[in-house]
Amino acid sequence: MLATVASISGSLLADALLVVIGEAIFPTTKGYAHFRFSDYARLTVIGVIIACVAWPIVTRMTSTPRWLFFRLAILVTLLLWLPDLYILHNGQPGDAVAVLMVLHLAIALVTYNALVHLAPVLPPRRVGHARS
Repeated sequence: MLATVASISGSLLADALLVVIGEAIFPTTKGYAHFRFSDYARLTVIGVIIACVAWPIVTRMTSTPRWLFFRLAILVTLLLWLPDLYILHNGQPGDAVAVLMVLHLAIALVTYNALVHLAPVLPPRRVGHARS
């Protein structure tokens, strides 16, 4: 639970900070619709919760969960850049889309690190037999 709260709050904080930085670097992006907290927060929370559900599953699937989860985080981040590239292709401002892509990367970094460091890998449950 701690890892989930840290992932969500850390990701939302990173998003908000990066939007402020992005708008400072690219003043023409001020007021960009996808930079509204209500716009990115909902999607951030959904994505982070999915990752938080995936982490314990991955820890039970493999003896090297960090290795696999790291690669899954990279893959998911690349997949989440596809809609960004799509809206860029459809005429959205390049500087704003670049900031959105950095937001996706930051969410991945925050969430991965919170989960692998705060949600320990538990040893597999052993089904023991009573000794006679």
